Amino acid sequence: MSGGWANSDRKSRLPSGWAKIRARILERDRICVLCGVRPSAFCDHIIAKADLNEDSDLQGVCGPCHDQKSAREGAAAAKAKGRPSRTRPPEQHPGLL
Repeated sequence: MSGGWANSDRKSRLPSGWAKIRARILERDRICVLCGVRPSAFCDHIIAKADLNEDSDLQGVCGPCHDQKSAREGAAAAKAKGRPSRTRPPEQHPGLL
């Protein structure tokens, strides 16, 4: 993941046996379940923010697919929060003031 854990609280919410769970999922899903091409490198939660650490909610994915999925989920979360846009409103022409 490009941004790492910088903007995520996921690491603090993982169960104490996460290393074993992750290893089991990556063993089960050796090839990325999203693209079916590259080897799995990440143990991904299928349902974002659900904190379901059961095998049925976990999948092995490759780095590029994980980055894309995380970016989509982050964008959806930001949109749902209704953050203000980064664009300025159009300014009136000085001659019209």
